[in-house]
Amino acid sequence: MPTSGLETILMMQDWRIMNRFGVIMAGGGGTRFWPLSRKDLPKQFLNLTGGDLMVNETIDRLARSVSKEDIFIVTNHLQAQLMLSSTDGRVREDHILAEPAARNTSACIGYAALEIVKKYGDGIMCILPSDHYIKDMEGYDAVMEEAFLAAEKTDYLITIGIKPTFPATGYGYIKSSDQKIAGYAKAEDFVEKPDVRTAKEYLQEGSFLWNSGMFVWRASTILKHFEALLPDVYACLQKIELAMNTPDEMKVLEEVYPTIPKISIDYGIMERSTEVLVLEGNFGWNDVGSWDALQSLYDEDENGNIIYGEQIHIDTKNCISYAKNKLIAAIGVEDLIIVETDDAVLVCHKDKAQDVKKIVEGLGEQGKTEYL
Repeated sequence: MPTSGLETILMMQDWRIMNRFGVIMAGGGGTRFWPLSRKDLPKQFLNLTGGDLMVNETIDRLARSVSKEDIFIVTNHLQAQLMLSSTDGRVREDHILAEPAARNTSACIGYAALEIVKKYGDGIMCILPSDHYIKDMEGYDAVMEEAFLAAEKTDYLITIGIKPTFPATGYGYIKSSDQKIAGYAKAEDFVEKPDVRTAKEYLQEGSFLWNSGMFVWRASTILKHFEALLPDVYACLQKIELAMNTPDEMKVLEEVYPTIPKISIDYGIMERSTEVLVLEGNFGWNDVGSWDALQSLYDEDENGNIIYGEQIHIDTKNCISYAKNKLIAAIGVEDLIIVETDDAVLVCHKDKAQDVKKIVEGLGEQGKTEYL
């Protein structure tokens, strides 16, 4: 079988000098932040912290470890132009990679790895979601520096596990083992979102960490894992790679990308690889996955409420209340999420924050696309 351009580059690469690259995954819909997050303005384009758009905060945070010239963003083709204007010159235009179709995180990461290897020969990739919140920047910087070092020293896949602070049921978990590689703990197991009882057991046991979805590895290393563990995905990536830097690149990308099997990087590679190291992070991380995450972003009032916008609350406790344009008035309620936007109002119990996406699914089934 003839050697592809990708394989030739990998064989010639000198591993002793590793450039750093950042990859931001920014193609999601943020359905659990409905009604604020919409199809044409998903969560990564919102300012939820009071600072900047979430994607811009991610770029600026990543730029503490990686030159902005070497940061890539992978986004949906429908969001590519908005991404370009929203990031306002922070990222090179040719580093905004537009997916012709949403094919989950394995395709997104494989596509970015191809771009890096094809254009630069190889390098250490740092992969981050576009919508996380970090409170302790110095602690974050220290862990990321260690992760880059681990990826260069070991040629393993590096993932960042977050030290749990409560028995969360909305996160997956990573169990770290006692076995060390170059001083770093091997990941023993990846487990799905647990029930409350199991989450409490994980917290008490002490070796379980929250799965942050933050990764560091060599671009060539992850591509080798694709070849070994996801050969169907790798075969599609090879077709795209052979067309890169040719007049047919976009045509092949549009034809092949929608055929890539849909599978997450966690299911497809991380849970199956025996070469995963986990570094513990304790830097005030929150994945800002649903409305209840605002409890980590804003200070509570004297009654435990998180309040944004024009509000009046009487005998109201432990609520999250977000007003975009209109006054929200609440009396005698507890543990609710209340969100007001131009054309919709959401009211749900805080325990049901993860289920807001079901509203989006229901609206789609009813054909009420104007609210999506």
